Amino acid sequence: KREAGGACAVRLVGPRAAGECTSLKRLHYAEPKESYQKMQSFPSGTTVSYVCRPGYRRIPGKSLAVTCMDSQWLEPEPFCTEKSCSRPEDLEHGSAHIEDLKFGSSITFSCEEGYRLRGASEISCVIKGADVGWSENLPFCEQIPCKPPPSIANGLYDERESYVYQTTVTYRCVDVPKGMDRFSLIGSDSIFCTHDADNNGIWSGPPPECRVVKCDNLQVQHGKKITGFGPSYSYKDSITFECDPGYSMKGSQTISCLENSTWHPPKPTCVKNMCAAPEITDGELIPLKTQYSKGESVRIKCNAQCTLPDGAGEMTVTCEGGETWSSLQNCTCRVVDPNPHISHGRIIAGLKSSYSVGDVITIECYAGYTLHGEANIQYSGENRWTPEVPTCHLSKYELQKFPLALKMYIMGGLKRDSTPCTAKYTSCTA
Repeated sequence: KREAGGACAVRLVGPRAAGECTSLKRLHYAEPKESYQKMQSFPSGTTVSYVCRPGYRRIPGKSLAVTCMDSQWLEPEPFCTEKSCSRPEDLEHGSAHIEDLKFGSSITFSCEEGYRLRGASEISCVIKGADVGWSENLPFCEQIPCKPPPSIANGLYDERESYVYQTTVTYRCVDVPKGMDRFSLIGSDSIFCTHDADNNGIWSGPPPECRVVKCDNLQVQHGKKITGFGPSYSYKDSITFECDPGYSMKGSQTISCLENSTWHPPKPTCVKNMCAAPEITDGELIPLKTQYSKGESVRIKCNAQCTLPDGAGEMTVTCEGGETWSSLQNCTCRVVDPNPHISHGRIIAGLKSSYSVGDVITIECYAGYTLHGEANIQYSGENRWTPEVPTCHLSKYELQKFPLALKMYIMGGLKRDSTPCTAKYTSCTA
């Protein structure tokens, strides 16, 4: 305070009064009336009046006052609540996902299959002036449109004013004057309007083509056509053949004209109802002939050491005509060592990994052993030798070196002997 003569008086502020509140209590839904907003302290027992914030309204019957008591603001019972926005109208061909209509809440929208949303997909309840309202205009669902379908050369389709989801367009080829090659429709004749991941309208696939397709007029030797007599053939035309009596068909009976002017499958052939002798390795045919009639059977017998895939040594197959045999299988052979086993001996000449009939080998025994049989033997087939494979026996000279007991043990065919050992020798266990 300014005193007389221009001097200033300073007023000292004492300590805070006991029990007073300083700052105002902050509520998310209400604020103090303007007259209280600049006040710095509030004595205990002071009551402050509040008003609801924008977006909120008073709850009827609730007090708008907050009281200071012992340096604290008493926690009031909520006296304001959120205002509500109006419920939007039903979305035609779509739906609104509503959890709440109160201030601050949001609504999301979606459309049925084949429709897309125009406008905001989400709106919120916000403050608008003194009240609340929706943040955006309500959206709507429109049927997904497609651009006009593509045109094709030498073809046409029925045009429309618009093309929307699920609309189907069917193409056809133009007619040509009599005597001219007609156009064939290649590909699916129809496409339809659908949509991509972003709900933009697209056509289900490429359009077909109209072009001239001509397949050759085929003939089958020893056969005839029973359907599709021609004489000209275009796309998707077919022919069915039949063989003359005494002949069987190899290939497909029915063939069709493809878009590249070729037949599929290839033209069949008619072959005489005979079968050439089947080619068998490591086995023989019984009876053996150059050709067999349809229905005639032949026995396949595998060579020694050879079997069929199922382990059997032989099987019977039947000529089905047209050079075809029923369930034909081949023989496979076990790999065996063709060389004879010679205990205490070896082959010194003619050794091979395989032998032909007439091959000769020479055998000798190791030192101390004597050959019993012929040293030279000849291969006679199927692992047989002529004369028989010789054997090697311990020589008499070597036997004389052994003590009597061991000699009798060896000569006795590896049988134990009770003869006592002579001097300088002890008994051993064989």
